[in-house]
Amino acid sequence: MISYNIFSQWISWHFIEVPKKILKGWKNFLKFNLNYFSLPDLIKSYFTHWRRYRWKYPKGLKIGKIFEVFVSNLFSRLIGMTARSILILIGILTEVFLLILGTIVFLSWLTLPLILILGVFLGLKLLFGA
Repeated sequence: MISYNIFSQWISWHFIEVPKKILKGWKNFLKFNLNYFSLPDLIKSYFTHWRRYRWKYPKGLKIGKIFEVFVSNLFSRLIGMTARSILILIGILTEVFLLILGTIVFLSWLTLPLILILGVFLGLKLLFGA
């Protein structure tokens, strides 16, 4: 039976167990964001009509009506592309924000012991005026 002292248990907990949990939680946030904004679906349906509003072309040679349907379908696609572009942009910006925030949290956790030690030494230095 291997006996560990409390210091080695703390090292294992702080630098192995908790970073795994932080990375797992970070991965869950990133996946949730992709699903929340439906980024893969928005990219796949980028050129489709807005809310599937589309007009059918008339039978026969009615040039005015054909042009009207063409323009209406074109505007429906442009509105859909604009709305999807905005949602894709917001989703990507949120993903980048989560990447930056996750990196800060992860690195902060790893450097926390160093910050604590430096804080104690600087506090003692200020206290005793060395």
